[in-house]
Amino acid sequence: MNFLHRTRGAVAALAVTLSLAMPLALALSSAADARVGGGGSSGSRGSRTFSAPHSTPTAPNAAQPFNRTMTQPGSPGMGAPAAGAAAKGGFFNRPGMGMLGGLAAGFLGAGLLGMLFGGGFLSGLGGFASILGLILQVVLVVVVARLAWSWWQRRNTPQPAPAYANQNAGPTVGPGPEPAPAYRTGFGFGSGGSAPNLPPLEIKPEDYEAFERLLGDIQAAWSNEDQERLNQLATPEMASYFAKDLAENKAANDINKVSDVKLLQGDLAEAWREGDTDYATVAMRFSLVDKTLERGTNRLVAGSETPIEVTEVWTFSRRPGTSWELSAIQQTN
Repeated sequence: MNFLHRTRGAVAALAVTLSLAMPLALALSSAADARVGGGGSSGSRGSRTFSAPHSTPTAPNAAQPFNRTMTQPGSPGMGAPAAGAAAKGGFFNRPGMGMLGGLAAGFLGAGLLGMLFGGGFLSGLGGFASILGLILQVVLVVVVARLAWSWWQRRNTPQPAPAYANQNAGPTVGPGPEPAPAYRTGFGFGSGGSAPNLPPLEIKPEDYEAFERLLGDIQAAWSNEDQERLNQLATPEMASYFAKDLAENKAANDINKVSDVKLLQGDLAEAWREGDTDYATVAMRFSLVDKTLERGTNRLVAGSETPIEVTEVWTFSRRPGTSWELSAIQQTN
């Protein structure tokens, strides 16, 4: 009898551990990237906020949808995917989960409570059947959770768009973007399309230089916790996210130091104009040294002196008479 109780307790503990492992792993992976934009996708891309940027040789996989944006779903020019991409809530509270979400939540809620309070699918039969029921319940909880998580990821990850034409591509048929010449070794930039009835947006070599310069300047301002400088280099929306993230670092008594930022490869995914605002979305692969130190003691908390490589999709915006600003950062899958 004691063996049976011990076995039931061990299985119940295992079920609780499994149910908590997935969200804990997600939280840890998010905290591991402390650099600018690390671990999440933030900002706005105008009317294309909820559309996946064109894939490029630098970032052939789809960019992750935004988990922080001030652009409202359903705004003019937004399609149906906007509501799904911007929806918030718990894992089983996301809109559209339907029967699968309810089933998974039921298994997790009823199953875990049942095991914690001594019940199970076959608890009334006792002995071996009770143990077998508990094991079966644990397996079902894990399987349903994995299926629900995979389904949620597929539903909320935009399908990658066809690779955008680069300078080596042939002519396009009908109205559309025209390729632009390569700018330098690190870039294979073409030009993206503009909105209908507007002239094509031409991205020039000096624009490419501005993008590369912003990559380094923003990382340096972040590392120095220079909020005033970040306000100059980014849109008010992005600057507000930086302020929040820096405040969280201070509350945790941490400081993130980024150095030796070097652009390795870049591609222009899209360039377009909306009203009097220009947008350019750029895929960039770059190396950097990323360290998190304990504030005051400089004790290494995370990261190292070894450079790492990162691929992110950055969107820049510009109004007449102003310089390019960082408008969004998206992680790549």
